[in-house]
Amino acid sequence: MKTQQTAEMAARPAGRPRSEKAERSIIEATLELLGEGIGVSELSIESIAGRAGVGKTTIYRRWSNKEDLVVDALATLKPPIPLPQGGTVRDDLVTYLRVIQEESRHHRTRCIMNIAMSDSERHPRLAERFRELAVEPRKAVVTAVLRRGMETGELRADLDLDMALALLSGAMIWLTKWSHAGDSQADLPERIVDEALKGFRPRPSEP
Repeated sequence: MKTQQTAEMAARPAGRPRSEKAERSIIEATLELLGEGIGVSELSIESIAGRAGVGKTTIYRRWSNKEDLVVDALATLKPPIPLPQGGTVRDDLVTYLRVIQEESRHHRTRCIMNIAMSDSERHPRLAERFRELAVEPRKAVVTAVLRRGMETGELRADLDLDMALALLSGAMIWLTKWSHAGDSQADLPERIVDEALKGFRPRPSEP
């Protein structure tokens, strides 16, 4: 029995197991500091550790540098969009825009993203990793929806996918940010998609 226990202990990886609770505290501390207006350049591992109530070594066990930690923290604010349910292209695009709409309603999220990404020129690796982790997966899902529409004939075969994505996302971001307080927002995703589809759908055949 003793020999078996010794073998099991030897098989375990070296080092202390990472605490999920500690990781959550570190992520939240990072977001709190960013939300208070501290830019990425001014943010320090020491300040994050102090806010999270952990030692710096606890942070360095999980993240090798500050930029990686910030990217993981920001990614928690950008959950994956729901996978398409196989319905119409319109329904799937409305679902995508509703995710953006919900995110825009959270002032703290907008504030943190603006502060963090304003330093993207000084921290190009941060911007690139965030794009890989949070932006590209969303882009891939919506691109697949648009491609499916092109294949089924719901959308034009010559649709510019990058432009279509920019029109949909840009319209939602612009209108949620700059609309008047009294403007109705409930059906905004549907209105944007319906207007966009007027240009995305196949053109009527010429007589």
